[in-house]
Order: sequence, then C-alpha cells, then structure tokens
Amino acid sequence: MIIIQVAGGLGNQLQQYALYRKFVRLGREVRLDLSWFTSKDRRGKVLAERELELAYFDRLVYEVCTTEEKEKLIGSDGLAGKLRRKFLPGSIHWFHETQMYHPELLTLDDMYISGYFACEKYYADILYDLREKLQFPVSDNRENLKLAEEMQACESVSVHVRRGDYLDAENIALFGNICTENYYQGAVRAVKECCVTPHFYVFSDDVEYARKNFPGEEYTVVDINHGKESFYDIWLMSHCKHNICANSTFSFWGARLNPNDKKMMIRPTIHKNSQKFVKEEMQELWRGWKFVSPQGELQ
Repeated sequence: MIIIQVAGGLGNQLQQYALYRKFVRLGREVRLDLSWFTSKDRRGKVLAERELELAYFDRLVYEVCTTEEKEKLIGSDGLAGKLRRKFLPGSIHWFHETQMYHPELLTLDDMYISGYFACEKYYADILYDLREKLQFPVSDNRENLKLAEEMQACESVSVHVRRGDYLDAENIALFGNICTENYYQGAVRAVKECCVTPHFYVFSDDVEYARKNFPGEEYTVVDINHGKESFYDIWLMSHCKHNICANSTFSFWGARLNPNDKKMMIRPTIHKNSQKFVKEEMQELWRGWKFVSPQGELQ
C-alpha cells in the first residue's frame, strides 16, 4: 500500500492529490493521510495553520488511510513510534521528498510518502483526468460567473502576484526576489509577442500593490474572493486563455486546470532561491511551460 500525506496550502494539497490519482491510474493500492489537519499538541490545540481545502471541491473521490495502516508503515505518533523510528529504522517505510523530481517515486510500494511534489512530470499525463475530477462548486458570488464569461470572450491572461507571507523575514530569503517587477514585465512582453490584444487579469493577496504596479486599461485587478472564497481565484485563472504564474503552487494550478490547448503558461525559472535553473532539465520536467528569469529574460 502507498499512503500519501496531505499537508500545506491548497496548491500543495492539489499536488498531493494529483500524485494520488497517478498511483490510482497505475492500478496501485493508495490512500491519503489527512491527519496533518487535525493533529493536536498536548494542550489540545490543532497544530495545522491550514484547512483541508480539498474538501471544498464537489464530490471529490479519494480513500483515507486508517491509523493502523499508517502505523504499520511508520509507527505511531506516540513514544512507541518514536522509539521504533530511532532504534528500528529498518522497519520504517517512509519516503521524504528531497529534490524536484524523484524518478523512482512511482515504482515504490509499501511506503508512506511525504512531500509537495510540484514537479509536473509526475502527473502531466493525467491532467485531463484531474480537470474532470476537480469540480468547483458553483459560486454564490455572481461576479465570479460574470468575470469567467468575460475571460472566455477575450484574449485573457491571468497574472498571479504573491506577496503576503513571502515578505516575512523567514520566507523572503527562500522565496523573495524571484517574481520581481522585471519578471512580470518580461512575462507580459512574452505574451504580447504571441497575442495581438491580450487583456491581463491580476490576482494578488496585496490588491493595493497590484493596482499600483499594473495600471492602465489592459489590466484588471481581480478583487472578488476573500478568505475561504479565495479558492475561486484558481477557478477564474483556469478560465483565462493564458497564464502568468508566481513562484506559487496556487497559480500553477490555475494554469494546469486551464483546458485551452493553445495556452501559454509562464513561470519563473526557479521556485526557491536555493535552486539552480538548468534549462534542459526544466524543459523536460515542465513540458509546455515557458520560463522567465528574475531579470525579465525569456529563457
């Protein structure tokens, strides 16, 4: 049996679910472990800062592991499990993601799998299936429906600008200065070279920054969904003809769920500052994507 841990924000949860669906398509026995979202400390406080947003989708089908199935592979969460992992490591079947792509991953069996699995090569061939499985409920906000229709009627391009937690001191060293102003300018230039009359729909967790940095009639700053309703921003991005992404799995999924066969998908050359861009490798792992550097150069 394969058990995949679900953890993190919506974009990461979607990637873990995509990997789950890949194992299903391979005919493997696979389960999801959702316990990350309900784990508590000694005082009874839930440790996770995120919600299980997979639950927001309509009729999403998956199987959840039992406590016994999980403990068989990696031991319990208590003292006995800790001792087992320390003194009997050979009895632990726990795979931790340590690099962008693990070619052996899909051949594993009897394994508990932890990671975020952003690399599209794992599940690129089943994205058509994921678009069918990931059904968004109809939004109560009619502005979403109106904007989606508008996006379908023009040469629409989503632009995702993530700031928020990326500006925190502990995150800026890892994620900062990648999606720079030059990056977005370069991405917009790349779109304009291929599209005659593009219109850019800007999504951001910092709306005032977006309005200041994307002025003019060719830009529309989307400020419809807040809090839990931010979920629908991915749905709106997927209705655009083309997609400019931040170094964020949230906008990756806006592009992945976009069914347009002729779409242009642009992402930064690196996701984290600890990575090094190797063009040939990235073209293999992210087929169909275009890459723009922090300096605004199309690679």
